[in-house]
Amino acid sequence: MKGYAMLKIGESGWIEKDRPACGPMDAIVKPLAVAICTSDVHTLWEGAIGERHNMILGHEACGEVVEVGELVKDFKPGDRVLIPAITPDWNSLEAQAGYAMHSGGMLAGWKFSNFKDGVFSEFFHVNDADGNLAHLPENIDPVDACMLSDMVPTGFHGVELADVQFGDSVLVIGIGPVGLMSVAGASMRGASRIIAVGTRPVCVEAAKKYGADEFISYKDGPIAEQVLAITNGKGVDKVIVAGGGVDTFEDAVKVLKPGGKIGNVNYLGGGDYVTIPRVEWGVGMGHKEINGGLMPGGRLRMEKLGSLVSSGRLNVHHLVSHVFEGWDHLEEALFMMRDKPRDLIKPVVKIED
Repeated sequence: MKGYAMLKIGESGWIEKDRPACGPMDAIVKPLAVAICTSDVHTLWEGAIGERHNMILGHEACGEVVEVGELVKDFKPGDRVLIPAITPDWNSLEAQAGYAMHSGGMLAGWKFSNFKDGVFSEFFHVNDADGNLAHLPENIDPVDACMLSDMVPTGFHGVELADVQFGDSVLVIGIGPVGLMSVAGASMRGASRIIAVGTRPVCVEAAKKYGADEFISYKDGPIAEQVLAITNGKGVDKVIVAGGGVDTFEDAVKVLKPGGKIGNVNYLGGGDYVTIPRVEWGVGMGHKEINGGLMPGGRLRMEKLGSLVSSGRLNVHHLVSHVFEGWDHLEEALFMMRDKPRDLIKPVVKIED
């Protein structure tokens, strides 16, 4: 089979590999559509997870099952499925402790394009098929289904980590695809005021559709100063960090009210330490909580999020700005995600109907 791979840090291209073998609890899937993630950019060009050689990239896809192991009960060849970006080992101790995304070690539930070949190939392997796959509702287009792999569950997890409650004022830092889903999730959870940090007009317009009330730009000065100015110095109840770098937490802590929570789902691709301002953190005693987490995977979560889209309560198509047809355009879509033109939110490559 062919796959688009990271050859080494900074270099990528098409390679030939053997089709993956199917274990007794596993599935082999062919993609119907794949999406490009900023994480692919961090991995390939920034070397954020270290050197990888000839590793097939990608972790966002929907697909059709072509083979299942003899112990798989709920899926069969021909089934169209949702595939989460995070595919835990559900019999692990970490899963039993409630942190399946870290099954086998920190972040080890993230297997695609990290520990094993990803989804940018003619076929890919899914471990623990009954625990990780979900049936794709018939009324969800494959292009939209790709948003359920990572963008929706990650953005919503930021809302969960920040513990957004009815009536909360919320700051969302970064309104790329993940941040947009954090805006949507905060709105669905009952936030009374959502302030979004972003600059690209296409993202601002999408954020308005998802429930953002006000916008600020980091280009206009420090984020904290702007937020405190428009909140009359009060700050916000919750902060979701979906963009920025290791210094972004300084602004997040400064604007957070005592007793507030920060939910981080941003992939910090560089830097050695996170900056936390001592005084604004209450010299360590301000009851300002910082939670960072990898999105949960699993069939149950995928089914629930899929039902939000299937029922019409969540329209993920606002995330999709570019659709390409066929594998020949994969590299173009990947480089587009790296270069981030002004009209980009999310590129998707449709493989077949």
